[in-house]
Amino acid sequence: MSALLEPDKKPMLELVDVNCAIKGHAIINGVSLHIEEGELVTILGANGAGKSSLFMTIAGLIKPTQGLITYEGEVTNKKKPEKLVERGISLCPEGRRLFPLLSVKKNLLMGAFTRHKDKEGVDKSLSEVYELFPILEERTDQDAGTLSGGEQQMLAIGRALMSSPRLLLLDEPSLGLAPLIVKDMMETIVNINRRGVTIFLSEQNASMALSISSRGYVLENGRMVLQGSSKELADNEEVRKAYIGA
Repeated sequence: MSALLEPDKKPMLELVDVNCAIKGHAIINGVSLHIEEGELVTILGANGAGKSSLFMTIAGLIKPTQGLITYEGEVTNKKKPEKLVERGISLCPEGRRLFPLLSVKKNLLMGAFTRHKDKEGVDKSLSEVYELFPILEERTDQDAGTLSGGEQQMLAIGRALMSSPRLLLLDEPSLGLAPLIVKDMMETIVNINRRGVTIFLSEQNASMALSISSRGYVLENGRMVLQGSSKELADNEEVRKAYIGA
């Protein structure tokens, strides 16, 4: 069920036998995966499976103890997080992690901290985020902590986009949102992907995530146990029982 790369084609992101540990406890065990430029790929897994840890490892916040991570042909195992942001990797973390006492605009500008010398580019990205999420422009001077849950998630994604990423890591964007807002959020994620941003999506709503992605992986206890096309995973009986509820 694995997706094969074309001969001599290098993936945008590749992990080979990656292990990670925190305080001596293994959290990622021998994970290998690849994502090609332009893809929208989903990773499924129960709470505690290691999805967030995997994303933080790709983003440079956790350093692998074994294995190899390459992004656009460059080994990134020891790269600092801010350097990876400059290279085009942006993480929208689970739980949003906004600055609640800062305005919407100031939260967005925090996402562009590596581009402080590129005022024209930052202004363009801000306009693009406001185009993508018009409600944020209406709330531009409002404190982030006073926004609704859906608006806060829009702000978190918008902040991640302010670094002008080529690879966007989206960790549980629908968590805690009403079903109608989730549908809108998924349509927005597809829109971002169509604009040329490669997306690696971790999502609790497995059915919705598989419906918008091309491929997927399943992570259990820090190990990759399954991979395939989104249709293959959606039709897999064990995946349906564990993550889709059918």
